[in-house]
Amino acid sequence: MQEPAQVHIVSPDAREVGLSTIVTAFAADPLLRWILPSADKYLNHSAGIFDGFGGVAFDAGTAYQVADFAGVALWVPPSHAQHHDNDDAEFSSSLTQLVVPEQMEEVATVLTQMQSYHPDYDCWYLPLIGVDPGHQGRGLGAQLMKYALASCDEAGLPAYLESSNPANISLYERFGFEVMGRIQTKTSPPVHPMLRPRQ
Repeated sequence: MQEPAQVHIVSPDAREVGLSTIVTAFAADPLLRWILPSADKYLNHSAGIFDGFGGVAFDAGTAYQVADFAGVALWVPPSHAQHHDNDDAEFSSSLTQLVVPEQMEEVATVLTQMQSYHPDYDCWYLPLIGVDPGHQGRGLGAQLMKYALASCDEAGLPAYLESSNPANISLYERFGFEVMGRIQTKTSPPVHPMLRPRQ
């Protein structure tokens, strides 16, 4: 049997390479494509949006890649949660430039509700994990999960994420995450906040 590929920390100078993997991985994501339905806007602006949403992981040394960037996970450790909150404000203002005005209120509602589920105690937060569609089905997402969750367990801390694609919920449940609720507005796809209690 083939040895599993090693997980590596993404160095800050490989930030764009890591973001490119996330862009390809989320190209058909229900929530992202509801926010940015235009392929042109998605391809030209989503890397900046993802950087605003989870880029603090590169600075924290908790952005991980596997199989030469076939898969990437951006984790925010408790030590950087404050920086992440600041990034959220930038993320929201960059979205305002891109979202069609008639949809802005709904997008803002979804983001506010996502924020309201966010634990207010120390935890690891996974804003983004994705595998390039050309490399899916090899268990790379699971490897990225196992690698980071080992750090959570070592520190005795819970982990939190929002599943923007219902197809991924069963994968997260296998790793011990539990659905906390469901966020949905009139036209938005459902988003499920999920918490993995400390193990």
